[in-house]
Amino acid sequence: MPTDQLPIGTFSRITHLSQKALRLYDERGLLVPAARDICTGYRYYTYVQVERGIRIRHLLWLGFGLSEVEEILEARERGDAGAIREHIAERLAATEREVGRLHVIAEALQRQKQDPLNGELSMSITEPLIKDIPTQRVLSRREKGVYHEAIPRMIRELFTYVCPEDGRQPAARIAGPVMFICHDEEYRETDADIEVVIPITGPVTLDGGSVEVRTLPGGRFFSVLHTGPYPGVGKAYERLFTAMNERRLMLVGPSRELYLNDPDEVREEELLTEVQFPVQEIPPSP
Repeated sequence: MPTDQLPIGTFSRITHLSQKALRLYDERGLLVPAARDICTGYRYYTYVQVERGIRIRHLLWLGFGLSEVEEILEARERGDAGAIREHIAERLAATEREVGRLHVIAEALQRQKQDPLNGELSMSITEPLIKDIPTQRVLSRREKGVYHEAIPRMIRELFTYVCPEDGRQPAARIAGPVMFICHDEEYRETDADIEVVIPITGPVTLDGGSVEVRTLPGGRFFSVLHTGPYPGVGKAYERLFTAMNERRLMLVGPSRELYLNDPDEVREEELLTEVQFPVQEIPPSP
């Protein structure tokens, strides 16, 4: 072995990257050994590669995925600082959202600690009622993703069409609360089918992207109003399903969540979320 080369074990200790990880990075072309023993296949690295290995470990520690690490290192080789800043900005935004989520969990745990029997019930849910809701013209954005990441981002994107950042007065007007529409038949962690809509009136200019104007169907809806932090909205769903069973109603379309106030303007305990289920009566047995 040449004196300027490091066996994989030594390289692993220096960079704090496991040998299993180094083999994976070799296969992906992310960190390819400088040499390989013809007989044993044993990998060897150079001292120059230590810097790249440490940089990979640092980026992974910051929360970037391997594909993102590859893109960042490629951008670094091109001298593309703008691309790197974009990746960092996206990771920072995701981290801040996660910090916010953990803060909500910490507060919930504190309430639970203070009142172990009832601390999780710092919310209120109205009695379910039937509503006849008309069709609505809405600005819509639909994609697959993770709920807590996608919904706030999609809401911000839609608001750029009705509340331009440059202060211009838009032609379209908001005609109702922001809604999240769930198109999945089951809860999905990472690839949920998410649609966010804003009811509008007036003309709107679209840029040919994934935002569209469509007609949201009306109909008969079973509804409750939930007051409290968003993570507790599941209790509203539980209340609706229980009441539906009692009243012999069945779900006939995607559920909706209507956000009736702004989390930036009120405390979590004051957040208002209306949950709506499109329903019809279960036909009597023959």
